Parts: sequence; C-alpha cells; structure tokens
Amino acid sequence: MNTVSFSDLSKSGAISDWFAGQMSSFTPILVAATLAGALIAGLIISWVYKKTYRGVLYSPSFSLTLIMLTVVTAPVVMAIGSDVALSMGMVGALSIVRFRTAVKEPLDTAYMFWSITMGILLGAKMFIIALVVVIGISVIMLALSFIKMRNPGAYLLVMHYDEYAQDDIEAALRREVRNYRLRSKTVTRAGAEMTYEVRLEQKNDLVGRMLDIEGVHDATIVACQTETGA
Repeated sequence: MNTVSFSDLSKSGAISDWFAGQMSSFTPILVAATLAGALIAGLIISWVYKKTYRGVLYSPSFSLTLIMLTVVTAPVVMAIGSDVALSMGMVGALSIVRFRTAVKEPLDTAYMFWSITMGILLGAKMFIIALVVVIGISVIMLALSFIKMRNPGAYLLVMHYDEYAQDDIEAALRREVRNYRLRSKTVTRAGAEMTYEVRLEQKNDLVGRMLDIEGVHDATIVACQTETGA
C-alpha cells in the first residue's frame, strides 16, 4: 500500500493547487470587503432600530445582535456558494441551533430578518442590491416612525372615589372624552377604584376635571402603548 507524505504533496504541487483554488473563489480583498459591508449594513440597521423603537425599554444587546446577524450570515453564504452538499450540511447544522430568547415585539422579528437578508445579499456578492435595500428600508422605517397616527393617543385613567360619585364621573367622561372604555373596577369598604381606557384627540386637563367632581379623591393618567404604537 502506497502512502503519500506531506513532502510528496508539496513536491507534486497539490498544496499550491489547493491554495490557488481557494484564492480563486475567495480573495482576501473580497472577504474583507464583504465583512466591512456587512458591518456597515448592521450598524445602519441597529441605528434605524434605535431611532424607530417605540417600546418601553430599549435593549442595546438586541442592537448588537442585529449587527452580529449581518456579519455572521455574510461569510456563511460566501462559504456555501453553489455547493449543494455544503448548503445541505449548513442547513442541518443550523437546525440544531434553537433560539431560547423570546422576541417580545413582533417588529423585532422583522429587524432580525432584515439583518439576515443583508447578510445573504452581501455574501452572494450582490452589493448594489444590498445598498439599495438597506437605504430603501431605512428611509421607509424612518418615515413611518415620524408619521403621526390618525388614531388619538391611548391613556389609562385611574381614579379612587366614593361610590356615589360614579354617575358624575361617567357624565364627565362623556363630555370630555369621545372614546372611553371601562377596564377594571374594585370596590372596598374604604371606597372604590376604577380604571378607564381613554383616547384623547388633544391634550386637556382631564385629571383636573375629574378632581373637580365631589367624591373623587385622586386621579392619575398613564400613557398606554397600543399595537398601533400610539
């Protein structure tokens, strides 16, 4: 049985041929340019996410995740190329990975897909399409974030009052608020607590109006984030 040593491979030029084949597909300049483009695209996506975020608590770690998704996806797509066997192996490896962190906002999932899409485009060497996509979606998201919703802002009105004042409270709400809905009501021996969801078309002193009612001890209004982002 004949054995082939490392020196034999060196003499036969197999190693040099292997390196030549590798460099013909992936030059260091192409790899560096792809990673740099993925980093820039990830930074843009992260910046747009921060500017358009409407949740309660902004997460810097999620912004870093968006950047990493773009940077990691690009070389994976470059490695797969047109190799069907390698692509099937990548799919099998990725199927083992499971994301344990729950995505709280549906829009966060869209940003993750955006990051992955940019990585795929850059890894496939579609630089012009990637540039158009990242600029176009960024402009759309920034424009949508500055468009004022036609629906009035939603607030929660919380009041502590004596039971006899409920009729006066509802009458005042009908005068001051066009759209309101009872969310909860609690009655104790010390008094009653009631929470209304109200939609205000313009800023007014609703709390002051409620405190003018005899029997109302205190009133609090809290901004309420809805699915429309109001």
